Amino acid sequence: MGVRQVKAAETEAALKTAARQLFAEQGYLNTKITDITTTAGRATGSFYDHFAGKEELLQALVHDMNAHADATIAAEAHPEEHDLRDRGQLRAHIGTAWIVLRDHLPVVVALMQSAMTDNLAAGRGWRTLLEDTDILRQHLETLEQQGHPLPGTPEMVAAAMGAMLSMFGYALLTAGEFAPAASEEEIVDMLTGLLLYGLTGPPREGSERREKETVAVG
Repeated sequence: MGVRQVKAAETEAALKTAARQLFAEQGYLNTKITDITTTAGRATGSFYDHFAGKEELLQALVHDMNAHADATIAAEAHPEEHDLRDRGQLRAHIGTAWIVLRDHLPVVVALMQSAMTDNLAAGRGWRTLLEDTDILRQHLETLEQQGHPLPGTPEMVAAAMGAMLSMFGYALLTAGEFAPAASEEEIVDMLTGLLLYGLTGPPREGSERREKETVAVG
């Protein structure tokens, strides 16, 4: 890689870092391109060498977030037929989602704020939710194909799970001094249990809690 390419890569990285910082401090809508370049210590004109506008920069950050999620999933055993009724396998998904949400919270919030500027009929929020939960949808489709009824279509169930995780995570991770005294392990365990029994139904009274049960009809 030549000197110019190295400098270009450094500038792009600096702009992304500055954008994440400012999105966290003052929000996506209140952040101007000049704010980003000033914080990054770069000339305003250099911004347009890399991005057409703030929205394109946001999409680049989303790409980085998704790459992080893919790398985290790839680092674990993740067969296509993952059974989300299994506590361990479901927890792996919840744990990955929590890590990505925690590490990329400014980007997630920026996406929400950006979507709010669209026409209400544009459907951007729903389309983004479907994209973000596609892996869950695939696993749920496998369950359905194996004859296990779900409380809704795989697409709807996956989207509902993703919406709960993202909104709960956003509220908790921005709670500051109001946040409950709970470790990340406890939070992931709680979310896993809540979603698990939405898929399997509650454990039968008087019987041991089983890691797998027939999926409840809903």
